[in-house]
Amino acid sequence: MVVLLFVASCAVPVLAVKNAVSVLGASAGSGGGEDLGGAAAGIPDRMLAAYKGAVRLVKKEVPGCRGMRWPVLAGVARIESNHAVGRTVADSGAITPRILGPVLNGSGAGGNTTAFPDTDGGRWDGDTRFERAVGPFQFLPQTFEAMGRDGNGDGTVDPHNADDAALAAAVYLCGNGRNLRDNKQLRSALFAYNRSDAYVAEVSGWIDRYDAAATSPDGASGATGDARTVLDAALAQRGVPYSWGGGNAGGKSRGVCCSPGGQDGRQVVGFDCSGLTVYAFARAGVRLPRLAADQAGVGTRIPASAGYKALKPGDLVFFGYIPTRDSSIYHVGIYLGDGQMINAPRPGKPVRIDPLSSMGGFAGGARVL
Repeated sequence: MVVLLFVASCAVPVLAVKNAVSVLGASAGSGGGEDLGGAAAGIPDRMLAAYKGAVRLVKKEVPGCRGMRWPVLAGVARIESNHAVGRTVADSGAITPRILGPVLNGSGAGGNTTAFPDTDGGRWDGDTRFERAVGPFQFLPQTFEAMGRDGNGDGTVDPHNADDAALAAAVYLCGNGRNLRDNKQLRSALFAYNRSDAYVAEVSGWIDRYDAAATSPDGASGATGDARTVLDAALAQRGVPYSWGGGNAGGKSRGVCCSPGGQDGRQVVGFDCSGLTVYAFARAGVRLPRLAADQAGVGTRIPASAGYKALKPGDLVFFGYIPTRDSSIYHVGIYLGDGQMINAPRPGKPVRIDPLSSMGGFAGGARVL
């Protein structure tokens, strides 16, 4: 009975069920033979999700930009902060403790002999006299003030947020509409980011490595037709709150009472996991059942044993307490590519992009389109 309740509303398991899921062990979310992409290159899942999210969003910020891809952002972040390794990166993208460069007082710290007086009153760098580079992309506060964008839809712009910082870096590197597939233009963008030939060479080397690890430049870029329509509809809902039982073919809505954790969906306008998929597929003229477990019966089922490589952008992806039993499915998302999905994860967390590995009990997918 408890499992059926969770299946209906895409909830996070309560402790007893969470413990049951943990028994599934490290295999949860892997399924064998998966395409790891950036994960294989040693990039933490949450940071990789930030880079890929920025690639999608920068198309609206700089429409003329071509060739932006996650390996470019990863190459920069690898040199600037080693992908925030050693820090905690929250689901929201917030990075703690903050990543701060040396005080730029002209003393030579960090190789810098030019003093940079404070411009932000210490808001981002904690220094009211001089500047310090901030965040995983090491922006000077004044530069971030010009380039900063809200990358996670929370209404704030923060250089210490992985999503915001990645989108700011993408905007900066795109300039007025560079073609970053052109090596000369890419190197020019990197030199503008840090005026050092050695820096450009080092970052370029990492971009080449990440390009080799990538299976597609920006996750869902290979999607066309109805799959593209579905993904665009779901991605446009990033930042919309989770609402227990919320969402339908017409869009976000108030949900029902109440989640095991106590969320009263009647007080929140938004989506739960299957409400988001119902809405997105409706944009392509497909009517899905309302519950996640029922959605697994639509289209061509893709078993977990086939691995992530069997999935295509636009496929539904499922997670279950017992991955081989569809009746135990508790969560559904929409596959973007490169091991990522767009989903409404749980109460308190908005619609967002997550790695498939963020959910336990990968139960395969379904090809509806």
